[in-house]
Amino acid sequence: MAGLEGREADVVIVGGGIIGICAAIHLAEAGRQVTVIDRTGICEETSSGNAAALAFSDILPLAQKGMLRNLPRWLMDPLGPLAIPPAYLPRLLPWLMRFWRAGWPDRHESSLAAQASLMKLAESEWMSLMDRSGTRQMLREDGSLELYESEAEFRASLPGWKARESHGVEFCHVEGDELARLQPGLAPQFVKGTFVPGWKTVADPKLLGKALWTYAQGLGAQLRIATVEQLRTVATGQSESMIELRLGDGEVLRCWDLVICAGAWSHTLARLAGDRIPLETERGYNTTLPAGAFDLKRQLIFSGHGFVVTPLETGIRVGGAVELAGLKRPPDYRRSKAMLEKAQRFLPGIDPKGGRAWMGYRPSLPDSLPVIGAASSPHVFYAFGHGHLGLTQAAATGRLVSELVAARPPALNLTPFSPQRF
Repeated sequence: MAGLEGREADVVIVGGGIIGICAAIHLAEAGRQVTVIDRTGICEETSSGNAAALAFSDILPLAQKGMLRNLPRWLMDPLGPLAIPPAYLPRLLPWLMRFWRAGWPDRHESSLAAQASLMKLAESEWMSLMDRSGTRQMLREDGSLELYESEAEFRASLPGWKARESHGVEFCHVEGDELARLQPGLAPQFVKGTFVPGWKTVADPKLLGKALWTYAQGLGAQLRIATVEQLRTVATGQSESMIELRLGDGEVLRCWDLVICAGAWSHTLARLAGDRIPLETERGYNTTLPAGAFDLKRQLIFSGHGFVVTPLETGIRVGGAVELAGLKRPPDYRRSKAMLEKAQRFLPGIDPKGGRAWMGYRPSLPDSLPVIGAASSPHVFYAFGHGHLGLTQAAATGRLVSELVAARPPALNLTPFSPQRF
């Protein structure tokens, strides 16, 4: 087989975020020659600025986590947990209808079970991958603390915790001295919390992604900085076919197998492979403060306000919220500022100076489950649409992609994640 300079490759992965990195590792460990194509580099975009959580207990679909209940109130606040620019609403309506339908009771248990199965695999795969790649020291096992400002807010959360409990998630509700012990310095309006001991975070998501890529390179994986403009299936003349990619610089590259995991841009490539997938973009914002900004013990979740505060090796990250506004609108960093101002009220001792604002594009599907499966075109596979859970589910997705490409039985039932389910 010719090398990359000969315009022929073995397996090409489009997307250098955490999903693409983990897929590259699993494929390279299986003996495939892997080329990753990304427009900016490894872990340079959305995967670099996430909230750093390995949220294995976060199994509730968004439509079942109170978003529909809170939707009218949130939409009244243009800088609140959820924003939809009025000009974008007509384009978004079909997705919103699917999202609303995903919250119906007849779909609740199947979605919950599918997410729980993926999370169980994700946890075991992450621990194994960190051990193999020498990155286990970047794992933090401090748990998470979800906070409530009233008894009514706490009671509204209980059905969700009951659903998690039915799938083996451990947690305990806390108040008073125990709440203060888990996180000193909270504002007094927080009357109760829920501590999840199995929740994990990483020292810094960008640093972890870069370290994993170093491991992938040691297995022979290569990186090509480029965009993919076109793809098609071409016959080789030997009763076989290859995927032909036309890159942004005009070069043509052929490969035997193609994996599309380009985050929020994936649906444009999927359309070229014959599939229309209702992927939308949840634009997320954050501010990363210097490391000494607050004595943060673990990730704090302010679910009523749609954001989290995370201790990183590189600082304190305040971020979250959802802006359904597509890929083309300029960032509105007032949203980062609004969350930081709330963090100052909720954590009165936090120092807000010296922060770096950021915005990233989360690839979101209306039922909160990713697409993991084969495309309509032969030799093309999908791994995208993980929403808020890309980092959490990346190691499991990498394994599943490797099994799909090798035509081996997958580690779990992929029917709920099928690209054809829409």
